[in-house]
Amino acid sequence: MRKIKIEKIVLNVGGVGDDLEKGFELLKELTNKKPCKTKSKKRIPSLGVRPGLEIGAMVTLRKDVNDFLKKLLLSIDNVLKKKQIKENSFSFGIKEYLEIPGMEYKREIGIRGLEITVVFVRAGRRVKLKKIKKGKIPKRQIISKQEIIKFMEDNFQTKFIGK
Repeated sequence: MRKIKIEKIVLNVGGVGDDLEKGFELLKELTNKKPCKTKSKKRIPSLGVRPGLEIGAMVTLRKDVNDFLKKLLLSIDNVLKKKQIKENSFSFGIKEYLEIPGMEYKREIGIRGLEITVVFVRAGRRVKLKKIKKGKIPKRQIISKQEIIKFMEDNFQTKFIGK
């Protein structure tokens, strides 16, 4: 019950209009899945954002994530900052998709970056999420920063810098 595993990897791109379409194509090219577009809920006049405006695209990977994660970590030289880790997850960004091994420049996409979030889980989390006979899970089910660091160092040879 204490074993940690990767639940999912979420890739997302932000942008409006033509930038969003380029990001959408980038996610489709990377994952071979159809991304979904996210819409804003708030109005921010200084940024030109209104409710219902499409401002991002995202895709979630749940199967065979280890090989894909290794490929993404190679693009940042297997180095993460400790401040990028939260409880149950960590996030990092890639400035240019060209840094990912095996990716070639596509003229219609241009040069774009993306954000990656890796979510961890322990057995028994479904008890909290299900609708019928929902239960509470104790604090010890939460995966701490130190456990994530140990898991990543053991399985992916990732180095952590900073505080």
